[in-house]
Amino acid sequence: MHIEILVEDNSGAALLELLIPRILGPEGEPHTWRLISYKGIGRIPQGLSAKTDPSKRILLDRLPRLLQGYGKTPGIDVVVVVVDSDKRNCKEFLAELKAVAESCNPEPNALFRLAIEEVEAWYLGDRNALFAAYPKAKQDVLARYQQDSPCDTWELLADAIYPGGLSAIKSVGWPLPGQVKHEWAKTIGPLMDIDQNDSPSFAKLRDGLRRVVA
Repeated sequence: MHIEILVEDNSGAALLELLIPRILGPEGEPHTWRLISYKGIGRIPQGLSAKTDPSKRILLDRLPRLLQGYGKTPGIDVVVVVVDSDKRNCKEFLAELKAVAESCNPEPNALFRLAIEEVEAWYLGDRNALFAAYPKAKQDVLARYQQDSPCDTWELLADAIYPGGLSAIKSVGWPLPGQVKHEWAKTIGPLMDIDQNDSPSFAKLRDGLRRVVA
């Protein structure tokens, strides 16, 4: 089985590069996959047919055309779309994503998964990995976090583990936030236990991937 996995940014793709082989097994034994990262999430175009600039590589802006193309492409068994829910209503957002796939002819076999509120929730779901990577993480900050809650997740994690906290990152500005998120993927990701994670949204991704290849 071959799986195409679309991710909204480089840091999310960097994390999944580490985790997917642990979820599905070594690549090519027997399943194959390709991770494709974009430069932001964007929004689903009205009418599912708005013109977009492909060079900007914004995931949801291009999603109708991408899924339409996948539906017509032989050799691709499943398309997995992984995005942050941010402040959206998750039920409504998933319904919108599914409607894009259902509008395609032929309809691709698509799996949509949300990181709630952001992919950093998955690091916070594995405190053992987080503390192994950052032993000086501030426990008082982490104690304020309710798993998979909409609470400015990456900002809370920054306050817990980055020297000087979120304010230090903001004082430098872009591209530091993206660089920090990529560092977290490379530092915490290798230590994560995919079967022991308190994040419900991570469990849905893991279990969904396992189901599609079962």
